Amino acid sequence: MRKEVWFGLSIMAAVVIALFVMMPSPEQMTNGHLGLLMLGLIVVAIMLGFPTAFTLMGLGTMFAWLAYNSANPDTAVQLTLDLMVQRAYWVMNNDVLISVPLFVFMGYLVERANLIESLFKSLHLATARIPGSLAVATIVTCAIFATASGIIGAVVTLMGLLAFPAMLKAGYGIRLAAGSVTAGGTLGILIPPSVLLILYGATAGVSVMQLYAGAFFPGIMLATLYVGYVIVLAKIKPSVAPPLTEEDRYVPLPKFAEEITMSGSNNVIVGLIGAIKGKRNADVPMSTLLRHLFIALLPLMAAALLMGSIYFFITKPDIIDTTGLQEMGSVDTTNIEDTQDEGLQKTEEQGGLQEPSAEGLQEPEETGELQEPPAEGLQEPPAEVSKDTPVMAGTEVKTSQPSAEIAEPSPAESATVVAAASVERLPAPTSYWISLAICLAGLAVFYAIFTFVRLEIFKMLLGSFFPLALLILGVLGSIIAGLATPTEAAAMGSFGGLFLAIAYGRFNMTMLKEAVFLTAKTSAMVCWLFVGSGIFAGAFALLGGQEIINVWVQSLNMSPVQFMLLAQIVIFLLGWPLEWTEIIVIFMPIFLPLLTHFNIDPLFFGLLVALNLQTAFLSPPVAMAAFYLKGVAPPHVTLNQIFLGMMPFMAIQVLAIFLLYMFPAIGLWLPSLVYGH
Repeated sequence: MRKEVWFGLSIMAAVVIALFVMMPSPEQMTNGHLGLLMLGLIVVAIMLGFPTAFTLMGLGTMFAWLAYNSANPDTAVQLTLDLMVQRAYWVMNNDVLISVPLFVFMGYLVERANLIESLFKSLHLATARIPGSLAVATIVTCAIFATASGIIGAVVTLMGLLAFPAMLKAGYGIRLAAGSVTAGGTLGILIPPSVLLILYGATAGVSVMQLYAGAFFPGIMLATLYVGYVIVLAKIKPSVAPPLTEEDRYVPLPKFAEEITMSGSNNVIVGLIGAIKGKRNADVPMSTLLRHLFIALLPLMAAALLMGSIYFFITKPDIIDTTGLQEMGSVDTTNIEDTQDEGLQKTEEQGGLQEPSAEGLQEPEETGELQEPPAEGLQEPPAEVSKDTPVMAGTEVKTSQPSAEIAEPSPAESATVVAAASVERLPAPTSYWISLAICLAGLAVFYAIFTFVRLEIFKMLLGSFFPLALLILGVLGSIIAGLATPTEAAAMGSFGGLFLAIAYGRFNMTMLKEAVFLTAKTSAMVCWLFVGSGIFAGAFALLGGQEIINVWVQSLNMSPVQFMLLAQIVIFLLGWPLEWTEIIVIFMPIFLPLLTHFNIDPLFFGLLVALNLQTAFLSPPVAMAAFYLKGVAPPHVTLNQIFLGMMPFMAIQVLAIFLLYMFPAIGLWLPSLVYGH
């Protein structure tokens, strides 16, 4: 029997023995102990290979009936069926889960557009001078492709067919090559748009938009740590990651580039401008020169657009709301009419005209006496009456000519002056000018070393890397900026994936049918998993298992730091026998009620859990990424070698969790900036 089987059986035996040791005698067993027994049985059943969703539903239904039967045997069956229906309806009515099939559909479309081969080739040429360039290109390719697709198995399998043999052929160590493929391929479960974050948001009631914003920088941090480890290892031990040969780094130049290089400069800008202004070769058309000059200037235009957008954003003036302020020289006649109506009503109630106040007496124009109010009723005051002029019921209001003297400005006039002054743009901060100087210096260095060989590599990236990058940034940017909900962004991402498949000539009805079928299959699995977890969690709560755990944890008198450490250790250990979906739907509902007691932000806790659950794909014996790679690896590569190659990357994950905990701003800065969290 293989070692892996013995390892799995030993874990199951340990779980069963722990259950029998910790459970009280049958006479002392309560419903709460039945809940803990159910929790242990689900782990054993999953490790035996039973389908997770239906195992959750089966055990949940059985133990829910036991809970209801202990209270009232007559209604146990009816209440159990009601629980099943309510949980299924909750899943059907959950708006958050709508984005799951759309993101999955986008992933299958991108996968079948077959961009990964050209993406890997262009990235490995672009990073040719970096130590461990093939492994670096593998991790970056996996991160980009896993982010666009989110389908871990497909990314690891494709990179196992493409990058793994290339690294072995170049003399890379088996462990480093296997670790790069498996660790890079699992980044898609953390970097948005991630299905894991959607499921956690639906389970914990946390905004998926805030989770996406929070997971963005931790995902980039983890990918950067992977790349940094590969570079350092290749520098220290060149034998495990030898540099590429000149033959591997050779990039053939087109005919026009060879002619310009031979007759002019090897620099792209100098050579193209010289060919345009000077005596051109007859074999190089002007359209070719202009087109490649436009391509060469794309980084400059992109930098100008980016820095210009940032400038207009940070110097945007503070807009003062002037709603309700009146234009100078006008008056709101509606308010005057209301005032006159109130004055007339008050006069009628008091039985006659009242003695006007001393401030409101007006000099009679003709007779020197107070005039009887006219019989026709009140007169409409002219529109140009000043707001400060007192208006009496029954008094004819006259307008005066503007005086030559400068009058004291009214509050409305002052507000208008302030609003006009605030239209001026704010000065840009010093940090912007420093960033602009760094950007300009970087562009100067870039164009100084921008040869025709690098132009060809840049054109390869334009055809493989940038379309995927734009798709990802479009989806994530619209979500983080609040322009679209995750469901709306997923719909646009699916359309973008369909467009990419058409643009690269990979679209056909067979490909579309496969993508739709696989999407329906994956979505059904997720939804049934949620139905099963809902029934299971309901039964667990009915039996009082959650209450027992809450009382036990609170009795330990732990600090928030100790609880956080305990929770992450438990999740890390659960990642060895279980997959991340099972941990989210089974064990997260156990931890979530305790967060309020320890005053822990569910968003921050979710980011730590998402970073921690990377281990579920890299930890034996259920490290699915290892089995995906083993299925396509050469026969001489053993499963133990793949496991050993993943261990350093698991250590890097632990380091990333520590950094995120010590510096929460890595995950919380962007949500606080965008959503004020």
